[in-house]
Amino acid sequence: MKAEGGRRKGSTPVTGHRSLVTAFIALGSNLGDPATQIRSALRALAALPETRLMRQSSLYRNPPAGGLHQPEFVNAVAKIATRIGPRELLDCLLEIERGQGRVRDYPNAPRTLDLDIVLYGDQVVRDPGLIIPHPRMLERAFVLVPLAEIAPGVVVPGSGRVADLLRNVNASGMIRL
Repeated sequence: MKAEGGRRKGSTPVTGHRSLVTAFIALGSNLGDPATQIRSALRALAALPETRLMRQSSLYRNPPAGGLHQPEFVNAVAKIATRIGPRELLDCLLEIERGQGRVRDYPNAPRTLDLDIVLYGDQVVRDPGLIIPHPRMLERAFVLVPLAEIAPGVVVPGSGRVADLLRNVNASGMIRL
């Protein structure tokens, strides 16, 4: 639904006239029907104001990070072009998560949906509650594998090209769906 002024009802307002920025969003789910949750989240990303879904990776099934005893995850990465600033984008992602039943019981709990900004242009952001590039993306095959599928040449500020970074993680548990 759109509210007056062209925004969706309940959405975070977009302020000013920013340039388009390419951002990459990691998506994950391991509750309910994870693949359906991811596809629904991709549609929600495409519906954000002043945002266009450019590409999306395949879906990948993989075990939970850290050997936790919980259901396997389905993960993907989306490439968007947006005028929404990083903090506003995070707010939008949290709204999408809540809309799909995300509850934050405890750290690393099973979840219906997890959305993380992994890259926002070439910006480095170090704010309370928001760190870009995502602080653990370089350790996570479930981020680097789908990211490398859609953007192998993208550079992670301070770290290098995604295709090169992928060589440093164990991706053996990743299964393309």
